[in-house]
Amino acid sequence: MVKALLIAAVSSGQGKTTVTAALARKLVRLGKRVRVFKCGPDFIDPMLLERASGAPVRSLDLWMVGQELCSQQLSQAAVEADVILIEGVMGLYDGTPSSADLARAFGVPVMAVIDAGSMAQTAGALVHGLRDYGPVEMAGVIANRIASEGHAKMVATSLRDIPLFATLPKQTRSLPERHLGLVLPGEVNDIDQLLDNLADQLAFDETAWNQLREVDIAPAPAGEALPATLAGKTVAIARDAAFMFLYPANVDMLRALGATLTFFSPLANEPVPAQADAVYLPGGYPELHAEQLSQAAAWQASIRAAHAAGTPIVAECGGMMALADTLADQAGAVWNMAGLLPGAVAMQPRLAGLGSQGLPTPQGVLRGHTFHYSKLETKVEPAAYTVKHPSAIQGEAWYRVGSLTASYFHAYFPSNPAAVAALFLRSET
Repeated sequence: MVKALLIAAVSSGQGKTTVTAALARKLVRLGKRVRVFKCGPDFIDPMLLERASGAPVRSLDLWMVGQELCSQQLSQAAVEADVILIEGVMGLYDGTPSSADLARAFGVPVMAVIDAGSMAQTAGALVHGLRDYGPVEMAGVIANRIASEGHAKMVATSLRDIPLFATLPKQTRSLPERHLGLVLPGEVNDIDQLLDNLADQLAFDETAWNQLREVDIAPAPAGEALPATLAGKTVAIARDAAFMFLYPANVDMLRALGATLTFFSPLANEPVPAQADAVYLPGGYPELHAEQLSQAAAWQASIRAAHAAGTPIVAECGGMMALADTLADQAGAVWNMAGLLPGAVAMQPRLAGLGSQGLPTPQGVLRGHTFHYSKLETKVEPAAYTVKHPSAIQGEAWYRVGSLTASYFHAYFPSNPAAVAALFLRSET
């Protein structure tokens, strides 16, 4: 038994991440062992939530991750923690499956975050609608952008039989953002002070907290042992400020398949490690570091040499952008990249791709998602296309150039270990 909450809202932009981070930090400071999960595909919010809670943050998603692995992760967290917090995605009922579906699947009550900055009594109608539409079990409400004690009382009264669990005042300083979401925690000099301030300002009803029911998260059966398909292989993974969008579960999966992992920094002009049998370039922010990457001659020469030698290279989103001929940043400046994938990448102001997708492979569907603001212009014919979920319409192009596979698609490796192993093994042909 463990206290567990799914923190959700009526839409994006209500303050879910801020509130989840504040609550996690507050509970940690009260001596609680806290584990936080993020519902749906995301790289950036989990980094902030990990900083707030002091523990790794994993993804929960009934489609991409699958119910079995979600169950295993929650069961493990229930053993290790006093409190489990799950930050929802978008609005409570948005998506197929939605945050509400996840809450119901595991019997987790919902804590609704509302932006009360421009409302008072209407908060009650909003929260009752969130509760009853599904329905879901509504544990309480955390009201964001509360202006005064009187404002809080009006909101609390409107909620009727649903408790006002906590309030957070309007912030003079918000968490900084950029085009893909929050600025990374490591880029904010006083991030811990900012998180402590949020925790201090979260007016928290300890009596209401103590009255929250505990959730019985049943032990999950252990997953089957995987064949060590990558035993004896070394996978070199790019990891720095330009390439950091990497699911921890992907790293775990490569190790579970038997691979030895080594990390290197293209941004620091580090070459691909000589012992690498395969290279993994995850997504990130190459557009913010395009000039530095264009001048990283040793890195560029090494990835070209690896490609010429037939070394498998898996490049996702930002990783693919760094392997095009050129990359035009947000200011319009054009920079030379490594040139393994003929074509030009350009940033644009509007979102170019978003949502869950699956890549058909000979081993079955490899699930994941896409989220990008750039576009690639290339004459290379795609080897395949992903399929959008749940619409089943054509998604992202998936390119194959020699030993390189590249796409805007971010794969979630545990969804199909056999397909992942095939990507990192040298082709027999």
